[in-house]
Amino acid sequence: MTHTPVPAPVQAMIDAINDADTDAFVAAFRDDGFVDDWGRVLRGPEGVRSWADSDAIGAGARMTVLAVATEGDTTRVHFDWRSSVFNGESDGIFVVAGEKLASFTIPPVH
Repeated sequence: MTHTPVPAPVQAMIDAINDADTDAFVAAFRDDGFVDDWGRVLRGPEGVRSWADSDAIGAGARMTVLAVATEGDTTRVHFDWRSSVFNGESDGIFVVAGEKLASFTIPPVH
């Protein structure tokens, strides 16, 4: 991955996490958007909010982008994550649809 600009919808989600702003986090997603965290899929505003509450903002998360690669509507981000749930580097796959996120996937590490 190379350092390329982070698409605005992706940056909005990252900023929401780092600003501890759950409403902004949910607003970064389309109404039919989802978070897929290692196969645990949480859909729609309620699902996205529940993930933010349990695994991100509610866990005091901080997300630091280390590398970005975008092709079409898909952006892959390698990031450092610090929270009360998980600490370490991980990868995220974001799908952008218009001005919002269609999905944020954290794939299992193999």
